[in-house]
Amino acid sequence: MAAATKCLLLFFVVAPQVITAASRSLSFLSKGSHLAVANNDALVSPDRTFACGFYGTGANAFWFSIWFANSADRAVVWTANRDQPVNGVGSRVSLRETGALVLTDVDGATVWLTTASSAGDVDSAELLDTGNLVLKDSTGRVLWQSFDSPTNTLLPGQRFTKTQKLTSALGPGQLASGYHSLAYGYDNVLRMVYDGPEVSSPYWPDPDYANGETNANSTRLAVLDHAGTFTSSDGLVVDASDLGRRLKRRLTLDTDGNLRMYSLDNGTGTWSVSWQAVRALCKIHGVCGRFGVCIYGPVPKCSCPIGYQVINPLNWNQGCQPMFNLTCSSTGASWSEEVMFVPLPNTDYYGNDIQFLPRVTLETCRTKCVENCNCRGFNYRRNGDGTCFLKSALFNGFSSPDVLGNIYLKLPRNFEDEDGVGSESDPFKASHGACAVSVERTVSVGSLSMYDLSSSGFDWRYPYGFVLVFGAMEVVCMAAGFFFLLSARRKVRYVDDEYSAVAAGEFRHFSYAELKKATGNFKMELGRGGSGAVYKGVLQDGRVAAVKRLGDVVEGEEVLWAEVRTIGNINHMNLVRMWGFCFEKKHKLLVYEHVENSSLDRHLFPTEPSSSPPLEWAERFKAAVGTAKGLAYLHHECLEWVIHCDVKPENILLDREFEPKIADFGLAKLWKRDEESSEFSCIRGTKGYMAPEWALNQPITAKVDVYSFGVVVLELVRGVRLSDWVVTEDESGREAEMTRFVREAKVKIRDGVAVESWIDGVVDPRLRGAYSKKQAMGMVLVGLSCVDNDSSKRPTMDVALQHLLQCDDL
Repeated sequence: MAAATKCLLLFFVVAPQVITAASRSLSFLSKGSHLAVANNDALVSPDRTFACGFYGTGANAFWFSIWFANSADRAVVWTANRDQPVNGVGSRVSLRETGALVLTDVDGATVWLTTASSAGDVDSAELLDTGNLVLKDSTGRVLWQSFDSPTNTLLPGQRFTKTQKLTSALGPGQLASGYHSLAYGYDNVLRMVYDGPEVSSPYWPDPDYANGETNANSTRLAVLDHAGTFTSSDGLVVDASDLGRRLKRRLTLDTDGNLRMYSLDNGTGTWSVSWQAVRALCKIHGVCGRFGVCIYGPVPKCSCPIGYQVINPLNWNQGCQPMFNLTCSSTGASWSEEVMFVPLPNTDYYGNDIQFLPRVTLETCRTKCVENCNCRGFNYRRNGDGTCFLKSALFNGFSSPDVLGNIYLKLPRNFEDEDGVGSESDPFKASHGACAVSVERTVSVGSLSMYDLSSSGFDWRYPYGFVLVFGAMEVVCMAAGFFFLLSARRKVRYVDDEYSAVAAGEFRHFSYAELKKATGNFKMELGRGGSGAVYKGVLQDGRVAAVKRLGDVVEGEEVLWAEVRTIGNINHMNLVRMWGFCFEKKHKLLVYEHVENSSLDRHLFPTEPSSSPPLEWAERFKAAVGTAKGLAYLHHECLEWVIHCDVKPENILLDREFEPKIADFGLAKLWKRDEESSEFSCIRGTKGYMAPEWALNQPITAKVDVYSFGVVVLELVRGVRLSDWVVTEDESGREAEMTRFVREAKVKIRDGVAVESWIDGVVDPRLRGAYSKKQAMGMVLVGLSCVDNDSSKRPTMDVALQHLLQCDDL
C-alpha cells in the first residue's frame, strides 16, 4: 500500500502548476514594456506552439521559462533562472531602454539578464515558431537568443556546441539543476556524466566498451532536425522511430539521467519516446543513490541491500544509509571476528576500486577487505582465475543475471535487522518499482545507436514487458493510492546515519523520550529566545547537540513537517546544521549541531567586563563576512525563498575557529503568514534589529534581513548595543545609540568629511587601535547602506557581501 501511495504522490509531483491562461498574450515585447507574474503575462509564438512567461511549481516560486503551449503537461524547454526562482508577487521581466531583458524579484533585485554585444540596438523581444526567444534590432537582426544557452532540452534546428551543456532537472516536476549532464568532453566525444555531491563518473557511451566513436575531428557540433535525426560531429547519428513524420519534437535529458527524443501527438497533447540513449536504465549512474542497487528486469527497481535502509522513498537519488556503526577499532584476527560479509549475487558497484587482486581465492579477497579499514565490501568474480576488487565506496549498484560475480558487503557480526540477517535468497530490502526509477510511460525504441553495442544480446522482452507492466501499475497505483490516502495518514521516519547524515544533508525523527534522555531531562539551558529555549544534549552516537523547544506553533503537523524538512535540507558552512526534529503531541523540538563558542553577543557584549577578552578585529571581520555569506545563501541560492526575520548577535554562533554560523534561520516559516500579500501575520524580530517595515505594515521582503545585518555590522565596529538609549546632544531627552550614530555619520558623509578622519572615533576602544582601517571603513559604509529606512535603497545581501570582500586586506 505504501508503494501505491508513492506512485500516486509521484503522479501529482509530475503535474506542476502552470500559467495556462494568460490575461495578456503578446506577440512581442517592445522597449520599456514588461511581463509580470501577477498579470499572467506571456509571449506566444506566431503559430501558438510555444509560450514564454512565468512558470510556477509552488505557492511562491516562479521561473521565467519557455514551454510547449499545446502539450498536456506544458513541457518546459528552456528556463532563465532555474536555480533561483522569483517571488509570485511583484516579479517581472522587463525589456529596458538599454536593450537588456532583465528578470527582477519582488524587491527589485536582478536575478537574470541578457548580455548582447550590441544591446543598445535591441528593439524588441520575440518568441519564434522554433521555440527560440530572441532579441532583435529594428532591421530584424538577432542580437541574442535563448538557443545559445540551453537548459535540459534541445529543439529542432538548435545547434549544440562545445561551449554548451544540457543539465537534467533535479526531480520530477522540478526545474532546478540536477546531477546528470550532456556535453562534449576533452576528446571531442559527446558524453553523459553523473556529477553528484560525492562522486562523478561518465556512463554514456558505456565506459567499459570501445563503441566506435571518434575524436578525429576539430569540431564539436550536434543538431536535431525536424525529421527526427540527431547528428553529432563525433560520428553519432540516431533516428527517431517515427522518422520523417511532421511532428513536434524535443530532445531532453530527463531527471533519471537518460537522453530521450520525444514526439508530440497533436490530437491528445501527449508525448511518446521515439529514441533513448540508454536502454538498460540501471546503467545510468546515480539513479539509486549511494549504497542503492538498481535491479534490472521487466520492471527496473531500486533497492537497499541487507543492512541498509532507504533515506527518502520519494527520492532515490539520496540512496540508502547503514543501520549499523562500523569503525576500525582493531586489526588482525580480532578484527576478523568482529565483521561478517553478506553476498549480493550477480551484483556490482561501478568504480571506487581501492585494490585489484588477480588470481586469488575468495578467502584471500575477504581477508584483504578485513585488513583494510577503508574497504566497505568487495566484488569477487569466479571467472576461471578469480579476480578481486576491493571497494572504498558503494555507488552505482547494478544487479542483473549478466553481471559477473558477487558483491560481499562488510557488516558487524552482531548486526541483526528486523527480519534477521543473512538470507542469500533475499539480500535486498526496501525495493521500489519502476515508478521510482523511470518517469516514462510509453517507450518505442528507434534505430540502434553506435553508442550501444550491447544490443546484440538485448532481451526485447524487457522493453515490452516494461510498457505493459508499467501501464498496469499506473492504474493500480491510482486506485490504491486514493483508497490509502482516505484511510490513513502517511508517516515517514528518517533514521540517522553517522557516516552520511551531516554530509548528505539528511536528518531524522527523534522520539521525545530519546531527547529527554539526551538532555538529562532538559537540565542544561544554553539560551532562550522568542522561539523557545535551547538545551545542551548528547545523542546516542556521541554527538553534542543543541535541542530547541519550540513555543506555540500555529501550523498543522503536516505543514510543520514539510517546513522543517525544507529547513533540514539547507546546508551551508555559515548556517547551523539541523540534525532532526521531534513532533509528539504537544512536544515540538528541533535538534541542531552544538556550536562550541556560544553566540556573538556574549563575546561582543559580555555581561561582566572580565568574563572574556573582547573579540579581536580579525574575528569581527570574519563574523561580518561569514554572516553575509550565510544570509546571501538563504536569499539567493536556496530553492525556496528563506527570510530569517530575526538576525541579531544572539542568533550568530561562533565555532571553534570563530567562524560564524547563523542559527534559527527558517523558523519564521513555522509561524503562519499571509502568503498572498507576503506579510507575516505576527511580527517577528527583536527590538533594535527590526526594519521599519514591521511597524509601518509594509510588505516584508528579504530586505528586513539586510537591515538587521546592517545593525549587527555596525555593532561589530562599535562594540556596543546600538539599541541602547543615550542622552541627546541638547540633553533634553534620550534617543537610541543607533539613531545618533547613523545621523552623525550621514552628516559627515554629506558634508564631504573623509571617513578616514573620523573612523578612529567610532571603532571599539577596547581594541586599542589594533584593527584594519580599510576594513573598518568598509564595514561602516556597508552597515549605513543596509540600515536605510527606505528598503529599496538597501543593497541585497549578495551585493553587501561583495562590498565587504572588496575591503578585505587578507
